[in-house]
Amino acid sequence: MNAFLDFWKEEISNTHHDAASKFIRITTRGQRNNILPEDLIPLVQDVVETHPGLTFLKEATEFHSRYVHTVIARIFYCVNRSWSGRISVAELRRSNLLSVIAILEHEEDINQVTAYFSYEHFYVIYCKFWELDRDHDLFIDKTDLTKHNDHALSKRMIARIFSGAVTRGGVKSGNGVQQSQDKMSYTEFVWFLLSEEDKNHPTAIEYWFRCMDLDGDGYLSMYELEYFYEEQLHRMEAIGLETLPFEDCLCQMLDMIKPEKSGKISLSDLKKCKMTSIFFDTFFNLEKYLDHEQRDPFASAREHDPDGHELSDWDRFAAEEYELLVTEESGNEQNEQMLCDDEM
Repeated sequence: MNAFLDFWKEEISNTHHDAASKFIRITTRGQRNNILPEDLIPLVQDVVETHPGLTFLKEATEFHSRYVHTVIARIFYCVNRSWSGRISVAELRRSNLLSVIAILEHEEDINQVTAYFSYEHFYVIYCKFWELDRDHDLFIDKTDLTKHNDHALSKRMIARIFSGAVTRGGVKSGNGVQQSQDKMSYTEFVWFLLSEEDKNHPTAIEYWFRCMDLDGDGYLSMYELEYFYEEQLHRMEAIGLETLPFEDCLCQMLDMIKPEKSGKISLSDLKKCKMTSIFFDTFFNLEKYLDHEQRDPFASAREHDPDGHELSDWDRFAAEEYELLVTEESGNEQNEQMLCDDEM
């Protein structure tokens, strides 16, 4: 104990003066001044083994790695604003990560900690991935992702996702297997799903902007918008829906975004807009585009949780999907019981 106290005083307290720098010093064992994903594995594994809200998961050791990598992917999605793959002390200070970890100390219901650690959120993400991962090697390809949400995403957008604009080809998945350039890892799927279901999140806006910025010049040109909208038009025509000409759609989008520079849209233009989900879905998600057309665009902003906090699109999606999964599993169990009773 005395040795630890000496270490804390000399190595931590005297050289690292705030919680963020101390956290990085501890998680990296003093080897770096930034955090890599693997640095957080012991922390999240400790949550699995000690948090009262995860007692059931503690026994299911085969799912430990999945939960741990999901939590870490969510942390980097929200905290690593530079997309560098390393969390800096400045990014950690600007984030809510340390305050969320502090909440774990007194909140026994892990699902109330919707930022990063919720088991229900993990379950939804993992089930969505499992549905697409046909051979269960923890990688999916373009064909797999095409089936997501009943073929809602356009082929042109799926091609862009796998182009390297938002993925890190050649890295390893959570099971340590080397990843092919034309595959998406489980961690990358976490980023995809978070971006797909909450297009108002800053990282999601950056995610989809990177995909739509075909020439990488930092702006969405009219050509790039037309490139993606063209496939949407063809898909709507194929199912007999009335279509809106690109010129008319463009006028609507420019009126909504109000870009600073005429004829092109910047990332900062989109971040200032409160309806980026409508903008993005118009160009590459047919199902959600049609859904926007049929409902009040401001309705979601009025939804709050029981404590009065405004629900994010992701929180709302995860809650709804978890209920559907539980209902589906309950129905399957009832059907199995009925079959057993009939056989008896």
